[in-house]
Amino acid sequence: MKNIKIAAIVFLMTTMVIQMKDGYGQSRPQLKRKDNAKVLIFVSAKNTPMMLTQIANAPFETLNQPNERQVCIFIDPAKTFQTMVGIGGALTDASAEVFAKLPQAVQKDLLNAYYDKEKGIGYNFARTNIGSCDFSSDSYVYVADNDSLLTSFNVDHDKKFKIPLIKQAIAAAGGKLPLFVSPWSPPAWMKDNNELLHGGRLLKSCNQIWANHYVKFIKSYESLGIPVWGLSVQNEPMAVQKWESCVYSAEDERDFVKNYLGPTLQKSGLGSKKLIVWDHNRDLIYQRASVVLGDPAAAKYIWGVGFHWYETWTKSGMQFDNLRLVKEAFPRTNLVFSEGCVEKFNLDSVNNWSLGEKYAHSMVNDFNCGTVAWTDWNILLDTKGGPNHVDNFCFAPVHADVATGKLIFTNSYFYLGHFSKFILPGAKRIACSSNRDLLESTAFLNPDGKLVVIVLNKSDEKIPFYLWMAGKAAQAQSLPHSIITMVI
Repeated sequence: MKNIKIAAIVFLMTTMVIQMKDGYGQSRPQLKRKDNAKVLIFVSAKNTPMMLTQIANAPFETLNQPNERQVCIFIDPAKTFQTMVGIGGALTDASAEVFAKLPQAVQKDLLNAYYDKEKGIGYNFARTNIGSCDFSSDSYVYVADNDSLLTSFNVDHDKKFKIPLIKQAIAAAGGKLPLFVSPWSPPAWMKDNNELLHGGRLLKSCNQIWANHYVKFIKSYESLGIPVWGLSVQNEPMAVQKWESCVYSAEDERDFVKNYLGPTLQKSGLGSKKLIVWDHNRDLIYQRASVVLGDPAAAKYIWGVGFHWYETWTKSGMQFDNLRLVKEAFPRTNLVFSEGCVEKFNLDSVNNWSLGEKYAHSMVNDFNCGTVAWTDWNILLDTKGGPNHVDNFCFAPVHADVATGKLIFTNSYFYLGHFSKFILPGAKRIACSSNRDLLESTAFLNPDGKLVVIVLNKSDEKIPFYLWMAGKAAQAQSLPHSIITMVI
């Protein structure tokens, strides 16, 4: 597939600068406006050739008071909320192994598609695994059995595939790509079930050894030229999986952070790393946050609470209200979507439009609940949905046929791009309200003063609407099963 090329947004105007403060007294981005401003509109829509396609420049016209029959998206840049950190995906063993099998030109195409701000969708955030996970071809650790001093520690395993991919991704992103790291399991000898898989718990006698292990990993990666922005304590700490997993109750995680991991990071000169707890589904997120953040001695080390979207395995919908409650109860704690993918891969379904709609539905609502960073799972998988050493095959935004070197872009890549290409690090979410439930929306004020509004329509209806701001409105149309990004 050829590179995604979108015309650069040119916004030259005389400006009126409005200096604003957010709720914490911090300077906010400055809104740049003029009376005859126009809205640039980018669309991806089902059953059309439009994929992140610029279609119109819509002018603002006077509309003082909309009536109740007029469909509107209302935005208010004077009311701002959380500051965006970034949007990106995970650089796993699986992604790295598939990437290594591609021709060099195709590798470059993929990196541009994800990380180039002009040719691609401008990913600016990333995650990787500490040790093996299900999306590895095998199980592995970095230290010899029973080496409590960690003298044998090394990351040589990662130097073949994963580290080269991470370095190339950083370069493609312009030399800066905030990366957080997550373990799926401590080594087997540190656990009460004496295996990497099937849950088990960290032995109390190994608490300090395991805390030291995070430090070893971070410093090893940084010595190889890979800065580590942050870390989570444990991937999915309430899941007993057939792959690498380890169980922590809320009290376990609280006490491990308070007594071991937090102090160890501080003493090792890594206290500035962003420490994320939970890293699991929205269903139990408030219970975890209330226990861990309710203890000031633990909370002082914690930057954020991570979450996934797999609460749907219980036949539940996505439980956004739980996120909102965490943010209301702990307003200075950052919410991070740390993983999500569509499960049960089937090659015949790579063109399903619902793939992208699930991403956008989550992203709009997660951001509206206060989320500051959003991380997809594998950036690249093969045409089996792997490799995966326990056959847990899943979808990615891009799949590669390694036999032909062809990249297959699902529509989730484009839906992600409607956010990642336009919402910049440092952007402030602003007030955004839809008066119809068929149109889901969110909006941001970028550091450069541009407003970005995203409108999602998962229905079969074509819905004309007004984008309304301060007595003026621009007319637009939401096609059935479409997503729109509007730039002002």
